[in-house]
Amino acid sequence: MITIKFSAVLDAFQFANSGAPFESSAFVNLDTGAMHCTSNLIDLEEDVPDDLETSDRYIALPHKNDLDLGRDLALLFVEQDLPGDLSTVAGFFRSRGAYSRFKDLLATRDALETWYAFEAQATETALRAWCSEHGIQIGP
Repeated sequence: MITIKFSAVLDAFQFANSGAPFESSAFVNLDTGAMHCTSNLIDLEEDVPDDLETSDRYIALPHKNDLDLGRDLALLFVEQDLPGDLSTVAGFFRSRGAYSRFKDLLATRDALETWYAFEAQATETALRAWCSEHGIQIGP
């Protein structure tokens, strides 16, 4: 079992989820704990192993939707904190630009900081569980 700092896992996860799906990826070396990031948009000037996407020595960090940290999390937050806005927010997620409209609504309800804290806690919980499932120990 390898040990990795949570901050390294979180940074790689955020990088992999920073753009459109499949634009960027992050992998954990299951032998060393090293993180490798790739992008179709920018040159990272990082030498990545040739077998990064084919070897069982590496595992790709999940997309946020694979951990229910996308639309489902936003709807859960609204259901718990702003239940009167649930149908409005659900409607946002039926078309493009949903997160922008969602965050605008949160700003008008003075709930944006509460959302960010809720999202950060859910992300940490989900990533820690994912690491545990894949034999990755979180260290200091």
